[in-house]
Amino acid sequence: MGRTLRFARPGDGAQIAAFVRGLAVYEKLERFAVATPEHFERALFGPQPTAEVLLAEVDGEPVGFALFYPAFSTFQGEPRLYLEDLFVLPEARGAGHGRALLAALAALAVERGWTQMAWSVLDWNAPAIHFYKALGAELDRSWLQTRLADEALRKLADSAEPLA
Repeated sequence: MGRTLRFARPGDGAQIAAFVRGLAVYEKLERFAVATPEHFERALFGPQPTAEVLLAEVDGEPVGFALFYPAFSTFQGEPRLYLEDLFVLPEARGAGHGRALLAALAALAVERGWTQMAWSVLDWNAPAIHFYKALGAELDRSWLQTRLADEALRKLADSAEPLA
């Protein structure tokens, strides 16, 4: 097996979109996965990139990815890496690709002076929870994930006071 890890580059948007769809199917959230290859090309390689992606390949064929971006811990006053998505094709699981991606992210975080890595996992995803715990990750079940989207986001935005 000739595994390589590399940063995504322009033209990888279709592969990233396919991985995201695969993740959405696995997480039973397929209806929410509406991002197109163009979304990823713009977000990753446009004038103001908002995220980065590492791809895992075996003999030149993509088998997994990790999409991440910097975040900031106000309590620690330090930057950290936030892992938005980690996915390995079902037929490629168990070969160490997920661990290799996470190890590469950890090395990148240390290199960039980021003090932590953080991510979310669905509470029913026992294989992922077991995998993360085996790496030494701590699960914090005391926080609930929260989001504003669509009409609720627009409604709150419409009530905003002008910035000085």
